[in-house]
Amino acid sequence: MEKVSDFVKKLMQDREFKGGNVSQGFNRIINQIRHDPEIAAFLNDHKDELAPDAVDRSAAKLYEYVNVKNQIKDKKRSFAPGYLPQLVVNDHLIDISYQPSPEVLEKQRTQSLARRIRTVSMPKDIKDARISDFEGADADNPDMNRYEALTMALQFINQMKADPKAFHPGLYIYGPFGVGKTFLTGAIANELADSNIQTTMVHFPSFAVEMKSAITDNSVTEKIDAIKKSQVLMIDDIGADSMSSWVRDEVLGVILEYRMQQQLPTFFTSNFSMERLEEEHLRINQKGEDEPLKAKRLMQRIKFLSREVEMKGENRRPV
Repeated sequence: MEKVSDFVKKLMQDREFKGGNVSQGFNRIINQIRHDPEIAAFLNDHKDELAPDAVDRSAAKLYEYVNVKNQIKDKKRSFAPGYLPQLVVNDHLIDISYQPSPEVLEKQRTQSLARRIRTVSMPKDIKDARISDFEGADADNPDMNRYEALTMALQFINQMKADPKAFHPGLYIYGPFGVGKTFLTGAIANELADSNIQTTMVHFPSFAVEMKSAITDNSVTEKIDAIKKSQVLMIDDIGADSMSSWVRDEVLGVILEYRMQQQLPTFFTSNFSMERLEEEHLRINQKGEDEPLKAKRLMQRIKFLSREVEMKGENRRPV
């Protein structure tokens, strides 16, 4: 195996470089090739795989390797921004493979996570929610008004990660305005995204308005299909606004019927308990008509798809 120092010496003695025609920059790189500890370590680790004249025949690759490393060190733009050079063996010679930097990997991870969480009329910052940031997540000093919801959330996450194809009922989280119900569902979605499980989060009052507008362009079925088939669905703020019979039966009812038949995990957040949602919201339509059977039928689907848990506490939203 020819040493790097011997290769450099031969290079410097070559007639092409005689007469002092080598630039200072090239001289510096040649010197770095000779003393580069990563090159020396690579040659030592792969000496049995490399051809006897691999260093000589791979001079251009070694030059490229050191030159790109210098550009990155000096914070200059290389020809492959965000990617780091790595020496590899290719057909008994030295070659370069470019691998993404930690910064690029983190950016790719973040983008991948974002693609696994689809939001419809939800706050943008909900995608940054994390279980560790949920107030009440301190096991040593738990807030018992929130601890039960957190415990059930963690149980769901663990079950879903262990067996994502099985049916695991979601949560029906209810409580006063601003206690963190939406934040907790967003944190659950992010935890699931880490395991490549896709979630759709829908602010239901806004979605209901969008569905009414969809009637004019005949896109109701398309929009419903996009929601109802999600791997995990989170319906936020159900009961916040009065609901027409059409939205209740032909939108929400269709979505929940499909998810019950397909046994797909579904979450809900609401200011109402299940009992109050049925009695005070679902059974009375916008015309003031009482429809208890239709409300009960819908609640049967909600109860099949989720488990009720109350969340109490002070309003954590800024005034």
